[in-house]
Amino acid sequence: MPSKPQIMSLWGLVSQMPPEKLQRLYVDFPHHLRHLLGDWLENQPWEFLVGSDAFCCNMASTLLSATVQHLQASARKPGEGSTILQHINTLESIYQRDPLKLVAIFRQILQGEKKAVMEQFRHLPMSFHWKQEELKFNTALQRLRHRVGESRLLREALQQKAEAGQVSLHSLIETPANGTGSSEALATLLQETVGELETAQALVLKRIQIWKRQQQLAGNGAPFDENLTQLQERCESLVDIYFQLQQEVGAAGGELEPKTRATLISRLDEVLQTLVTSSFLVEKQPPQVLKTQTKFQAGVRFLLGPRFLGTPAKFPLVRADMVTEKQARELSSTQGPGAGVESTGEITNNTVPFENMGSGNCCSALFKNLLLKKIKRCERKGTESVTEEKCAVLFSTTFMLGPNKLPIQLQALSLPLVVIVHGNQDNNAKATILWDNAFSEMDRVPFVVAERVPWEKMCETLNLKFMAEVGTNQGLLPEHFLFLAQKIFNDNSLSIEAFQHRSVSWSQFNKEILLGRGFTFWQWFDGVLDLTKRCLKSYWSDRLIIGFISKQYVTNLLLNEPDGTFLLRFSDSEIGGITIAHVIRGQDGSPQIENIQPFSAKDLSIRSLGDRIRDLAQLKNLYPKKPKDEAFRSHYKHEQIGKDGRGYVPATIKMTVERDQPLSTPEPQMPTMVPSYDLRMAPDSMNMQLSPDMVPQVYPPHSHSIPSFQALPREESVNVLPAFQEPRLPMPSNLNQMSLPFDQPHPHRGLLLCQPQEHAISSPEPLLCPDVTMEDSCLSQQVGGFPQGTWVGDDMFPPLLPPTEQDLTKLILEGQAESGRESLGAQPLPQPSPYGQSVISMSHLDLRPNPSW
Repeated sequence: MPSKPQIMSLWGLVSQMPPEKLQRLYVDFPHHLRHLLGDWLENQPWEFLVGSDAFCCNMASTLLSATVQHLQASARKPGEGSTILQHINTLESIYQRDPLKLVAIFRQILQGEKKAVMEQFRHLPMSFHWKQEELKFNTALQRLRHRVGESRLLREALQQKAEAGQVSLHSLIETPANGTGSSEALATLLQETVGELETAQALVLKRIQIWKRQQQLAGNGAPFDENLTQLQERCESLVDIYFQLQQEVGAAGGELEPKTRATLISRLDEVLQTLVTSSFLVEKQPPQVLKTQTKFQAGVRFLLGPRFLGTPAKFPLVRADMVTEKQARELSSTQGPGAGVESTGEITNNTVPFENMGSGNCCSALFKNLLLKKIKRCERKGTESVTEEKCAVLFSTTFMLGPNKLPIQLQALSLPLVVIVHGNQDNNAKATILWDNAFSEMDRVPFVVAERVPWEKMCETLNLKFMAEVGTNQGLLPEHFLFLAQKIFNDNSLSIEAFQHRSVSWSQFNKEILLGRGFTFWQWFDGVLDLTKRCLKSYWSDRLIIGFISKQYVTNLLLNEPDGTFLLRFSDSEIGGITIAHVIRGQDGSPQIENIQPFSAKDLSIRSLGDRIRDLAQLKNLYPKKPKDEAFRSHYKHEQIGKDGRGYVPATIKMTVERDQPLSTPEPQMPTMVPSYDLRMAPDSMNMQLSPDMVPQVYPPHSHSIPSFQALPREESVNVLPAFQEPRLPMPSNLNQMSLPFDQPHPHRGLLLCQPQEHAISSPEPLLCPDVTMEDSCLSQQVGGFPQGTWVGDDMFPPLLPPTEQDLTKLILEGQAESGRESLGAQPLPQPSPYGQSVISMSHLDLRPNPSW
């Protein structure tokens, strides 16, 4: 198994590379000693010690000692020679005189190793990024403490000099290079220290923004470490520095000019106020799809609460109000919050006090019984529906800061949410939230999000959502993304490169109805999510379901397979259905592909998919050649044999696929019901015809039968007829390299050319259109960018990782009808089903359809 990226170190990747690629990096430091240091080297702040001041020199000396100790400990391990210790002693003697030189050498080595890893692996380990961010802040904090100590020494020296007139400043600190006086040196030192405090504060604020962005991505299923302890410690450490610097500025007194002193105090107060207001966070987000008259919970946390609130007799109250997108924008404007905000919805139980939790080191307010009674809708733009209207919960409180009792107002907005009043709006509301969570930017104007995004970003989002919603480690494969791209773009291209640089719009995602269907792309995809989560999780995780594959492509996979070969795919024509496609033979022995009527979640709750497959004797091998009992045995339900404990003979539900008459060779002429595409073949070609079982039927409403599926498209059986002699199409030489499921090559024979016939007659009902046609070029070309010869790839999608400092910096640049789920309108009368009719029967009762119907 490949190493997991989230625990891989930089050295772990470097050690996998050929030594000759890295030999030039170890000129000034021997490679065998670098090997002994391992990943310890990258966990030290070499890259952040730039300069030759007292702080850098002290840190360099400390790191030299730590390096020698680590090398000596590693050299004493079994298998290491005594000559290593001699090299270590020589190393110590060389760099003891100038430890900063060793810092520069290690910094150069690490930069070279990073460059080499990027060239070979195209990425740096996630753990390396997080460790570097932590080292950067910790080094800045240590430097701040050192500078505060220097300021104290200089101030005390100035005071002693003023009193005795004989203390030399040169013996205490470094004098400025420009030779200015001692008072000017103190002012300069304090100004530089406050500047470094502002820089460290910026690192903390950025880390808070990263935490918020990760929290939003978690709404789509991304992994998220919600622990705020480290952030709280960082905020508290900077507040300690603030108070120390404030004390130094106050103690300097007459040593500072009044204007300089006022500027320093103003800058320090700005740092404190920003830290305090930024440390008020929504720790537990309210549901992002919020239904009125439904209870929900939310929680906020004040990271600096333990420091400033202490243990008062009465904690401040926190209030929750609903605000519109317009109000949220006004709150985020540079003018700052106003005196109050009018709530756009009526929320009950919306005030709770802060509480000290976790031994008094956590100041939080948890709203346990919030309820939105009603919502006041605002004016919508253009064709915007209520499920596209975003609002938020505003949490606010006020407390008194410091001995002067300065009132400080804290406000925090929740993630955007959509308010619905009926369950049928849930699907479209989830689409709005999914899009916003995935493609919004940090520090955006609420709640602006891109209208069009790269298809590759959409693939990442769909994969993330699928894995999180279903609860599986098996994500979508490139072949699946290709099918989804064909569906959303209505484009039959079969090359992944055809979609790599395309972008998808919000309208294509969940406003435009798919061609020939009665639903949007998201409504269909969400139906697949729900079905898989409820009934098919184990089948998907075991890679028994191909799922996202078109009916035409299934035809090409199965046409030359033995009788009884089958596969599972999600229905393309209805929401939340899975169908079985399998090979059968006509009376003349010609192969045909039959699609059994799709099963819904309700159907599978009556009898599971595994048991249905076991019931059908005509199903023999899961594509390509795996016996069905071997593939599905673990999914079969154990059936009782003999009487039960109460003496009853067990009754078992079975599924059958009934036909009115045996399969026969289709007639060449079929009136009215001509498919909207035709499969043109070579001399030994195949032609698509409707089998006799497609004659209109009316299925009986029976309490034990599978519910009839209305408004289904007419699917076709495929019959091999050598009568049509057409020129053979040129086939690519690399056809056998197409990426197909289960490590099997694509069939070399019988590929179908799917071209629309000019004389084809479309189905009169909009919901009865056949699947989008597939060109033969799509079926014969190699799918670019796919892993060769397999659907299954454990390492194809590495575990998703939290954004890094670089990722989120890039992310900042890139941009991160009241009915909800649209009704399909009046349902048509039952139509002739294109699927083999599935029927559930009981062993002691005849529940099959009456042949007279």
